[in-house]
Amino acid sequence: MPSVEPMQETLSHTAVSWDEAGHLEVLTFDLGGETFAVEAVLVREILDLLPETRVPGAAPLVRSVVNFRGKIIPIADLRQAFAMEPVEATLDSRIVVIEIALEGEPLQIGIRTDKVHEVTTLERTASEEPPAVGMRWRRAFVRTLVRRSDGVVVLPDLHAIFAAHLGIGEAAAAVAAE
Repeated sequence: MPSVEPMQETLSHTAVSWDEAGHLEVLTFDLGGETFAVEAVLVREILDLLPETRVPGAAPLVRSVVNFRGKIIPIADLRQAFAMEPVEATLDSRIVVIEIALEGEPLQIGIRTDKVHEVTTLERTASEEPPAVGMRWRRAFVRTLVRRSDGVVVLPDLHAIFAAHLGIGEAAAAVAAE
């Protein structure tokens, strides 16, 4: 009888850029009742909601664009990546414009949020890998989870999310195979 090798999930998370003291400065925001964060150095603007223009045939993750100061910015709805129900915008809803390198090119993209909180510092000692079981989201879409006194902060793996949903680069094939 042939031996059965245990199946191992290989995660190629984008590394978290903790500083030498084990800190990471982030912008926290709500999405679907959860607290998420992106590195503060990625954030370019925080905008009130703007009129969005739907892009026919676009991927569900990035279905629309906004015109901000004469620049067209695609708007990502991370609810798609995390299989959350769509909700109507509120007075607290914002667009966080980040700049991220995708396929070696810098791209400004807006992330629609339910509410933006604050710039804060997270501690590496309070972080841990996403668990192999018990997560309601795709593990490959979460870089790390950080415990705080008011709950858990999720650092999404934006590269993996965009790769999987927009078909960008080699990572798309790896994440799609998961």
